[in-house]
Amino acid sequence: MHSQVLPGFLIVMSSNLTILLGVLLLGLVALAAAVLTHRVWRYAQYRLLDLPNDRSSHIQPTPRGGGLAIVVCFGVTLAGLFWGGLLPQPLALALAGLVPLSVIGFVDDHGHVPARWRFLVQAVAVIWALIWIGGMERIEVAGSAYTIGWMGDFLAALFMLWMLNLFNFMDGIDGIAGVETVTVSLSAMVLMSFSIGTSLPAEAYVALVLAAATSGFLVWNWPPAKIFMGDVGSGVLGFTLALLALWSAQHHALSLTVWLILAAVFLVDATLTLMIRIRQGERWYEAHRSHAYQHAARRWSSHRKVTLSVLAINLVWLLPLAWLAMRHPGGELWLLLIAILPLFFSACRLGAGRS
Repeated sequence: MHSQVLPGFLIVMSSNLTILLGVLLLGLVALAAAVLTHRVWRYAQYRLLDLPNDRSSHIQPTPRGGGLAIVVCFGVTLAGLFWGGLLPQPLALALAGLVPLSVIGFVDDHGHVPARWRFLVQAVAVIWALIWIGGMERIEVAGSAYTIGWMGDFLAALFMLWMLNLFNFMDGIDGIAGVETVTVSLSAMVLMSFSIGTSLPAEAYVALVLAAATSGFLVWNWPPAKIFMGDVGSGVLGFTLALLALWSAQHHALSLTVWLILAAVFLVDATLTLMIRIRQGERWYEAHRSHAYQHAARRWSSHRKVTLSVLAINLVWLLPLAWLAMRHPGGELWLLLIAILPLFFSACRLGAGRS
């Protein structure tokens, strides 16, 4: 009897030790990101000051470029996961697209880089990533698979380009982009743990590390922010979440619709604002402060209230709907509609797209 109990005890102890080591590793990633963000702050307060103007949502000169800490800590940990055998080569090489994105973003934080050059680098990074994950010629919607050939690759490229740009657009008040990244990443990881059931897939580890690195940065970006993320971080976050969504959809961990539900706050606000600005004939690619979240921040005179509202919506509204969509894939499009409609009407009421 003792010989039967002992192996079971050892298995449990080994599992608990693995979990403990994982938690400690994530804690170290978050701590490293917090320390590095402070180092970037000391550098940026003399070289990368974001000065308030009529399109800003802040009133004090604030250093930017803090997203560099996220990128460095995230990238180094990904390299460790790859060498430890937890990250498959295609996903690791696809994630390497964040390197040129972070470089062009950091250069842009120092001084303006023309939009055409930024878009060129973004397009190269997206094409690189899609090549390594094998494209998206086959897509699964509402539990049924469809082969749509090159159109799937085109739509996947548009999705990734929009995600990395909308994070730039939505990173306009203290803490909001960081909170969105942490909640979407952790929610996806939790759902994948239910979906797979045994061991976590590679994309779940990537999501955990992304959340940990971003949490360390949030220590300094929480309202009132001591430092802003900057283009060096925002584009990388959008790119990574979009890539994880496509990869997990390919490998049947989470459908793309589930990811759309989880990221609905940013997707609805950014997309609706863009469409309204284009319809009004405005230069949609220029900086502005007409997103719904920016109107809300001015109406409530508080960045913190808006950021906490995004946190609550993601966890209380969108996460349960995403779980239902995962459990009942045949009804996922209806659940996506249910998730989006209240956000759409709220954004309209707040004046999304209107100066």
